[in-house]
Amino acid sequence: MRVAVVDTYYLPFLAALYREEPALRDAGYQDQLDALMRRQMGTADAYSYFLREHGHEAIDLVANCAELQAAWAREHGGVLPRALGRPAGRIGRQLLLHSVLHAQLRSLDPDVVYVQDMRLLTRLELEVLRRQGRLVVGQIASAPPPSRVVRGYDLVVTSFPHLVDRFGGLGVDCVYLPLAFDVRIAERLAAEGVDPKPSANRPHQVTFVGGITAEHSSGTALLERLANRVPLAIWGYGVESLRSDSPLKACHRGEAWGMDMYRVLARSKIVVNRHIRAAEGCSNNMRMFESTGVGALLITERSPNLSELFEPRREVLAYGGAEELIELIEHYLAEPAELGRVADAGQCRTVADHNYRRRIGELAELLEQRLPRAR
Repeated sequence: MRVAVVDTYYLPFLAALYREEPALRDAGYQDQLDALMRRQMGTADAYSYFLREHGHEAIDLVANCAELQAAWAREHGGVLPRALGRPAGRIGRQLLLHSVLHAQLRSLDPDVVYVQDMRLLTRLELEVLRRQGRLVVGQIASAPPPSRVVRGYDLVVTSFPHLVDRFGGLGVDCVYLPLAFDVRIAERLAAEGVDPKPSANRPHQVTFVGGITAEHSSGTALLERLANRVPLAIWGYGVESLRSDSPLKACHRGEAWGMDMYRVLARSKIVVNRHIRAAEGCSNNMRMFESTGVGALLITERSPNLSELFEPRREVLAYGGAEELIELIEHYLAEPAELGRVADAGQCRTVADHNYRRRIGELAELLEQRLPRAR
């Protein structure tokens, strides 16, 4: 198969990248893409790398990175780079970026278009891709787009168990496939001198990495209670939206994207996790695997499906409310040997069962089974 993995990145991350590396704006397309992948934002190149390892062709496309897409258009004789540089308003800019994306897909001629952001393309765009004989697949671990858009996909892959039947009711082929950890991250940390194995010498006692905006209001309230009771450090976006007397302001250490995030997690003894509202009480997010993958003790919400991913109390810890969470943190900080045992077991489980080499192998089988029907 030839697979195009289409992703979008957080705009604050992209802004930070080009601010820190201004010369990238004038670099060639491949140099910019390589720089993006090195930052290890989101799943980075995990899907394409392991698809190639399983014998398929695969390429990454970052559809909302204007500088990157302008470089591709420039190298392929397009006039869009000049247009992307002009103020055209948000809608106009999106239309230009979508034009570059569709030009890339025509040039690459993939068998499968694997869309990591299901809100990216319209129903009409999806129909055009399907009429071209491509298998159009959506990946979702966030709030879904309108049903009309969901019906535009040949297949939806989700880490939300509750969406399988819900999308099936719309007549959409939907399968459950949990997220995972890219084991190359631990190897890269070790090469940098950051030990990804559990250790009592980690400098950060209790860490949270993620959004603290109004959209995360319930989770932010939980973190504020923690901040008054435990040695909490926070890396994330949205601090400007906190009320002036929020105790989280004193805990905030800045933003940490991609590899910077992994470096924080690998220096943390305990990582606190919480899910967005769209998870509807299920365990699914990437932070579960990112944290355990680099040897931190994960404490996450109790949920119906957590035991399908990890064994609670042996590989991870689960809480049902703020007081229970605080008690768990205080207990395990006071018992470093016990903390180390759980963190080590969690890491072993992630590396063995929740790695992208294994997960992408399962995904490749799903795609291979459905590709003849799309053609």
